[in-house]
Amino acid sequence: MSIEELTVNYTAVVIAAIAGFGAMAIMFGASYILAPKRRSELKDMPYECGIPPSPYSWSQLHVRYYIFAILFLIFDIEAVFLFPWALIFVNAIDAVFYEMLIFIAILFFGLMYGWKKGVLQWR
Repeated sequence: MSIEELTVNYTAVVIAAIAGFGAMAIMFGASYILAPKRRSELKDMPYECGIPPSPYSWSQLHVRYYIFAILFLIFDIEAVFLFPWALIFVNAIDAVFYEMLIFIAILFFGLMYGWKKGVLQWR
């Protein structure tokens, strides 16, 4: 690839970036100019929903919800890595195969640890 070809390719990228930033600037400017600006005490409150917060708005969320969410994400990401790997390396036994077995084993031991600790039991 010559310098001229690279210059042409990067010129298109620079022009697209400038056009994108210009479009963003125009949209932000139009939004600033056209948006209604009626300030009120209720709108300046947190969450700006217009409803005054109640004095007893403290509510506790149990940590178990977050643990379930994190476990879901971990095993969802495992599926994202595992399915393409299984399709690509279905007939090949390489170092990649053993690396994925190690990855699955680590996730399995993490699942067993969570199960033994009682994290997966909904109370």
